[in-house]
Parts: sequence; structure tokens; C-alpha cells
Amino acid sequence: MTSPNDPPVQDFESRLEHARDASSRLREAIASVIVGQDEVVDQVLWALIAGGHVLLEGAPGLGKTLLVRTLASALELGFSRIQFTPDLMPSDVTGTNVLVMGATGASTGKFELHKGPIFGNVVLADEINRATPKTQSALLEAMQEHSVTIAGTRHVLVEPFFVLATENPIEMEGTYPLPEAQLDRFLLKVMVPSPSEDELTEILTRTTGHAVEPPSAVLHRDDVIALRALCRDVAIAEPVVRYAARFVGATDPASDTAPDIVKNGLRYGAAVRGGQSLVLASKALALLEGRAHVAFNDIQRVALPALRHRLIRSFEGEADGVTTDQVVTELVSSVPTRPEPVERAVAGG
Repeated sequence: MTSPNDPPVQDFESRLEHARDASSRLREAIASVIVGQDEVVDQVLWALIAGGHVLLEGAPGLGKTLLVRTLASALELGFSRIQFTPDLMPSDVTGTNVLVMGATGASTGKFELHKGPIFGNVVLADEINRATPKTQSALLEAMQEHSVTIAGTRHVLVEPFFVLATENPIEMEGTYPLPEAQLDRFLLKVMVPSPSEDELTEILTRTTGHAVEPPSAVLHRDDVIALRALCRDVAIAEPVVRYAARFVGATDPASDTAPDIVKNGLRYGAAVRGGQSLVLASKALALLEGRAHVAFNDIQRVALPALRHRLIRSFEGEADGVTTDQVVTELVSSVPTRPEPVERAVAGG
């Protein structure tokens, strides 16, 4: 039964078709610059449409920064980059009030806000783990609240606001790893793999010739905002929501439904934000494929990027070399899409 507030079916279907066409044009624009990395691009688009942020992890030189720049160009959104270093201050991220001087050099007695790079639409936080926790928190506050407070005044960030932070997993000396509570602020953690031989050949051909022009904008600010609103309208049936809840519950080592790899390898599982990420990313996945409903398979497809950074390994798990990716992969194959039937004792008589 439909609600009076529900959009007309025909209008909703046309919006879905527009979303599928938009995602196709966006992928083509990105592919004109980025070689391969189709799965990485898809996962970044899930987060963009779902209204979340992304943590990109990969070795240097894999095109993480180029991907973010290309995405901003294809979306015609304001792009800003923050190079995180140990001496970076919170005001370097958020901005500060500056005393305005008059034409004669005398002070006008007026302070004006000099906005920092956080006021962009697409913000690249490069090597976020190289800054101190105090500076990291300035960015993470903006991610959570979509606003910053400078000298006691709250400034709301312009939507859409999308942060892509990068981490280098190779060189860890002199870094400040993000605490688990702050990692939880990222909707997805995306692993950037090394290119194949064919992809590397194409990359070498492109990058050693004439410079590749950035793509023309295929979507505008209002288009992204409309897609984010439409993402919330994608339907998800109760059995699928329960499957997401059951999946998250199975990451808890204290749960009776947790498999052995969870009980032996994890100290803490995913919490409510993990379930929210599963559902929102699944809605974005369905929307970008032009579907009006979330399927069980969508939950499984988004499980790795949505949960890998929310699971905390135990000492035993670390000693045994168990990775959070292995845990999530095991859960995908072991957690039933339908609840297990409850056996009832039959009274004798």
C-alpha cells in the first residue's frame, strides 16, 4: 500500500532511469583518465551517492589522488586538497579569522573568515595518518557534523560535502593511526590494488606521452544532491534489513551466531554504524544500477568495504594472521539470508 507522500510510480521510475544514465556517464568520464580500478571507482561512487566518506588505502603511485581530482572534475564540484603532515595545525584545515587592514594601513577593527580547504565540496585528505590526533579531529568533526566551529562561530559546509582520505600502508614510521572510533566515521574503506600487466602498460603509455586533459563535467551540484535524496527512497524489504542486522550481529565475538573465526579472531565487532553503512551503500549500489529495491546480494557486495575497518582483531587473531577481510568473507558465505528455523521440543503424551 502506497502512502500519499510517496512519489508517483512513473516519476520514480524515470528518476531511476536518470540515475542509471548519470552513473554510466560518470564512469565513462572517469575511465577517460583512470585506467582500470573499476571496483574502486564503483565503491567511491557508492559512498558519494550514499552521502558518506571514503578511506582509500593503497601503495604510493596507484592513482588515488588522480582519481579524486578526476571525480571532482567530472562532477563540477569544488576540489581542495589537504596534505597532512606532523606540523599541520587544525586552523590549516578549517581556516581562521584574519584582521582586515584599511587602505592606509590602519586597522578597521574587523575580522573576516579566511576559509580553509575543508570548505570544498570534494576534499582530499592526503595521508591523513601523518597528522597529529588534534588535527585529525578537526577534519573528522567536519565529516560528522558537516560544519566547523571557528572562534565560537559555527559555519555550515556547502553540500555536497565529500571527504576522501588516503593512507599509505607501507611506510608507518612517524604516523598517527586513526583510532577505531574515528575510523567508524568513514562509510567505506576501499583498498586500491596494484594494476595488472595490461593496465600498467596502458598507464605507462598514457603518462609518458602528452598530458591527459581532465574530463568535462557530466553532473552538477544539484544532480548529486538529487541522487543522494533519491538514494534514501530506494526500497529495502524487512527480510533484507534483518539480514543486514544478522550480518552485523555475527561480527560480535560474544554472539551465539558468530562463527569460529569471529570468536577466535576478533575482540570487537561492528556496531550500529556498520549496519547503517551496509544498508546505505546497498541502496546506492541498487540506485546506480537503476534498481528500485535492495537485494540480499547487494548486502554481500558492499560488506567488505563497509565493515573491514570496523572490526577489531584480538591478540590471538593478530598472532594467527587473521585479517578483517578474511572475517567478512567468511561471514558472507556463512550468515544465512533467511533466519535459521527454531527447533521446538515436542511434548510427549
